[in-house]
Amino acid sequence: MSPTFLRPARLPPGSRVAALSLSSGFVTDVMGRYRAGVRQVADEFGWEITLAPNALRGEEYLYAHPQARADDLHWALQNPEIDGLLSIIGGDDSVRLLPFLDLDLIRAHPKPFLGFSDSTVTLLAFLRAGVMPYHGPALLTDLAENGGLHPFTVQGIRRALVDKPQPFDLSPAPEWTEHFSDWQDESLQEVRRPFMLGDGWQWLQGDAPAQGHLMGGCLGVLDMLNGTPGWPAPELWNGAVLALETSEDVPAPHQVGYWLRNYAAQGILGRAAGLLLARPRGYTPAMVQELYGWVRRVLREAGREDLTVAANVDFGHTSPQLTLPLGAQVRLDPAAGRITVVP
Repeated sequence: MSPTFLRPARLPPGSRVAALSLSSGFVTDVMGRYRAGVRQVADEFGWEITLAPNALRGEEYLYAHPQARADDLHWALQNPEIDGLLSIIGGDDSVRLLPFLDLDLIRAHPKPFLGFSDSTVTLLAFLRAGVMPYHGPALLTDLAENGGLHPFTVQGIRRALVDKPQPFDLSPAPEWTEHFSDWQDESLQEVRRPFMLGDGWQWLQGDAPAQGHLMGGCLGVLDMLNGTPGWPAPELWNGAVLALETSEDVPAPHQVGYWLRNYAAQGILGRAAGLLLARPRGYTPAMVQELYGWVRRVLREAGREDLTVAANVDFGHTSPQLTLPLGAQVRLDPAAGRITVVP
């Protein structure tokens, strides 16, 4: 039996959404980028962005005070005027929030939380509390996209967070980019980044349809969580479709294989219903093929040649990215080439 999760209320126009610095306080160095994200979110979704009390305290303060970051999360959950929660940007030390996170508060106030990368810590905290979170853009990334929000990003957020809940099919991005644009140079904010033509998904193995609840996040952050109190209990992995992505750290393909071997040793791969691999950022074509070889190798070692695996899916550290409701049911149909989310 797959676990079940509370589904937060939607975020229609007029919703007040708290902007949280749960990882880095870097936002104070790129306030022009922040203002662009606030403006674009308001124009497209009608959301009013409200800063959490400590969100602009700066990198030095927030690094030294992880409890202040957790306090902001709790403030947003308990504040009756706040409808949703949004990560401003990721980082590399949200794992330090674990001693301060109150899962009972998350469960008592099931509001939508949107983020990715280092926000994997918070996403899993919501899942551990029995509440669906949303793996998707942060305020400073795709929501402040140069030249305006990408239609693919808008569609993903609307279907997951704004529109009336109903099943929807994911689709490959028609174009994608990992081009770096200097966020401190405000003259570039309205200059569209160069995009490459989308190359679709790759079905690595598995012929049979599969269904399970979405679990996962950024592999590097999951590695930091592994073995800590923030790691989900075994029953939360039962029957899951794993959604796993790499980051701008560009982990070597063999390192991804080693991480997956850990999941095999824990029994996670043995109990999984399917696997979604994100488009890897910073990989050469040769590295991508080596990565896929490692995935197949580890699944073969685990006796899971049957596991349905879709790769090159647009979530994580390339743009534009999908918004995935973690904890929601997802159906993989390799014969039809379909991935359907049932929120």
